[in-house]
Amino acid sequence: MEVSMNSQQALELKGVQMANNQQKAVGQASLQLLESAAVTATVSNAAPSAAVGNNINTTA
Repeated sequence: MEVSMNSQQALELKGVQMANNQQKAVGQASLQLLESAAVTATVSNAAPSAAVGNNINTTA
């Protein structure tokens, strides 16, 4: 028994493949964004400088 594919099935298969590829690309982009945000967060959490907190507003 030979299995043949008509044009509608071929288009559906191509659509599924394209959706899968798009999903992989979006996932990869999301991972890169998260990794770059993690690097930025560790750099910005460095020790505060001596100038932080020097100006205190005492008037309400």
